[in-house]
Amino acid sequence: MRYIHKKKRKKLKFSNQFFIFSVVIVVFIMGIVAMPARSQVNVVDAEMTMELPLSTRGAKILDAKGQQVLLRGVNWFGIETETHVPHGLWKRDYKEILGQIKSLGYNLIRLPYSLEALRSPNVNGIDFSIGSNKELEGKTPIQVMDLIIQEAQRQGLLVLLDNHRLSDRRISELWYEDGFTEADWIDSWKMLAYRYKNQTNVIGADLKNEPHGKAGWGTNDLATDWRLAAERAGNAILDVNPNWLIVVEGVEKNVPTQKLPKHWQGGNLEGVKRYPIRLSRRNKLVYSPHEYGPRVADQPWFWERKFPKNLIARWQIGFHYISSQNIAPIFIGEFGGREVDTNSKEGIWQNEFVKYIKQKKLSFAYWSWNPNSADTGGILLDDWLSIDIPKQQLLSQLLPVNFSQVAPVQTSGGVGQVGEVRGEINSKFKIQNSKLGVSSSSPSLPHSLTPSSPLSPSLPHSLTPSSSPSPSSPSSGSRISSSSSQLTVTSDIYTNWQTGFCVSFKIMNQSNAKVNDWLMTFSMKQAAINNSWNGNFKPQGGTQYVVTPLDWGRVVEPNQVRDFGFCANKLGSDYQPTQVRVNSQR
Repeated sequence: MRYIHKKKRKKLKFSNQFFIFSVVIVVFIMGIVAMPARSQVNVVDAEMTMELPLSTRGAKILDAKGQQVLLRGVNWFGIETETHVPHGLWKRDYKEILGQIKSLGYNLIRLPYSLEALRSPNVNGIDFSIGSNKELEGKTPIQVMDLIIQEAQRQGLLVLLDNHRLSDRRISELWYEDGFTEADWIDSWKMLAYRYKNQTNVIGADLKNEPHGKAGWGTNDLATDWRLAAERAGNAILDVNPNWLIVVEGVEKNVPTQKLPKHWQGGNLEGVKRYPIRLSRRNKLVYSPHEYGPRVADQPWFWERKFPKNLIARWQIGFHYISSQNIAPIFIGEFGGREVDTNSKEGIWQNEFVKYIKQKKLSFAYWSWNPNSADTGGILLDDWLSIDIPKQQLLSQLLPVNFSQVAPVQTSGGVGQVGEVRGEINSKFKIQNSKLGVSSSSPSLPHSLTPSSPLSPSLPHSLTPSSSPSPSSPSSGSRISSSSSQLTVTSDIYTNWQTGFCVSFKIMNQSNAKVNDWLMTFSMKQAAINNSWNGNFKPQGGTQYVVTPLDWGRVVEPNQVRDFGFCANKLGSDYQPTQVRVNSQR
């Protein structure tokens, strides 16, 4: 083309010929380069701009342009615990954490919360002196959620809200327990659907984490049929925000004509075949099983002679038939484990499941980003900075990244240089939308969002608050108190049922001096801890236990209270904790 601009006209004819020849060559070369790329392209590797909102067609999740989207997510938990914020903010700047998630190639955060957190004015476990964390000071839990979601949008991350717990203390069997009614649960979802109606990187609602125990599917019992409850909640949400995806997990058991004798909690979707979810907008439904290995709970199928080949049939019967029969998309809301080798049972299972997800092109959210998940560990190591290299190398098979080790990084918290492994993104993944932001007008519904709130109009009257299990009153539980020179401790069995119980501990600094560290001991004979929060509970042999604080909970200021606790399975009648003692260190 440069010849056209020269003054010597005799070269003009040659220039035109050369230009035409050049264009032909360029187009030909571009065609050669482009054709193989198009033939191999998929939604994981493609350079694309995602347009929101998302919807579904058959077994696929689609963006607003009709492009298939695979959700590649992590679970960043904490809001559902007594900190009421995602964990790790005692170590890291929240914006840096989001940036690290994005840098590894993930495009989604499954964000667990509890109903109790939404109602609380207080947060714990944040070091406000670290970088952008100062923006979170003075905020309520839901205001912290606002800022994290807004920053996730800025960095190109989607968010799926997950009602992980009702109270902060445990995962309930049903959607109404622990002092909360079905109306509380649905009204909370409606409030969030309205609040984030214009925050379009919030793509949907994972209605309830892991229904289990009494929960069934297709039984037509209004008090326990999870399928019917999911329809009531899902349609109520879509009335407020028709753009959201409605993500429905399975149950554990109580499914008529189920084929497999046993499932994970929330992993049984066999009932969809005969009893599918009926939403007002059919193109907004996603089904979501959870899948784990033997370190979480040792199951008989891990010891069958055909392991691991037997897993494929289990996954097909349990949930994947929904996708293969083009009924709806599958989103693996949780899977994870500590071992990723090819020798251990858990490592073999995890490698097989990653291959399965890749082969079937399924969406997922890995459990967990956090390192402090006792059974599974996390993508992060215990320093909350470094990446678990073997684990991320395994997961990188599902991600659009080249996984490589990079130089040490300096965090904004000034904690020093810590080597980490990061992903180098080889694709551009953008979110395109309009009117982003938290709804500024009427940020909450006019309903009272307390455990005593009235039933919503759509709720069948057979489900009254009186039919909902509620925590044991103080008189029906057991209380123990003890004290040291500085700290007092009280324990309360606040909920108690036939096969298990939950106990909360509160330590208080009754002195005028700061306590820099503490340790608690207790004895417990006939019980086995299955879930704990805000403390490290370690058996010491026999019946003795030692409890140490998490990093953010070591210091106890004068008159400050620290809460922590556990839930346990009963192994006999002598199950209650005794001999509770607390020791402090200045």
